[in-house]
Amino acid sequence: MQAKIANPDHPINPLLQQRFSPYAFDPQRTVAPGDIVALFEAARWTMSSYNAQPWRYIVGVKGSADGVWEKIHASLVEGNQPWAANAPVLVIGLVKTVFDHNGKPNIAAEHDLGAASAMLTVEATARGLAVHQMIGIEADKVVATFPLPEHVKPVTALAIGYAGTPDVIPAAYAERDATPRQRLAQADFLL
Repeated sequence: MQAKIANPDHPINPLLQQRFSPYAFDPQRTVAPGDIVALFEAARWTMSSYNAQPWRYIVGVKGSADGVWEKIHASLVEGNQPWAANAPVLVIGLVKTVFDHNGKPNIAAEHDLGAASAMLTVEATARGLAVHQMIGIEADKVVATFPLPEHVKPVTALAIGYAGTPDVIPAAYAERDATPRQRLAQADFLL
């Protein structure tokens, strides 16, 4: 599948135009270990409130003997499981909910996780990869499945791989992939 290119009203970086969150991932292509490391290195260098770096990730690679990919897949909501089954890398995004320096709640933690995942996504796009971020996880299942440190909670999931063709996913998801990309006009969100 060819990525859907954004048609912005004003010039932006080409990587941002090329970024696309497909439902269809190529089930025949794997992601090189060096690329996976680079994605999380990009996340590592993200800005954060008080430099707390509250993002945490659980990474599963399909076919690995550790079974993490299968556990993450089972933790997705039912509606995400059919299309995510083709993604060679599945990730759970988590946050540390308190600051180390004072033990107070980090109300910016989820924002910072989103920023880290966005940086990861830009790096993925630069490498020809696609990332589909999703909120549709069963957080209780993640907590029951993985031993998490204190004050760490699951928030999101990411599917990572190479964009595929519509024939590898159910028709309802293929229709979503075929829908033109749209965004609010700046006048709609600049208050």
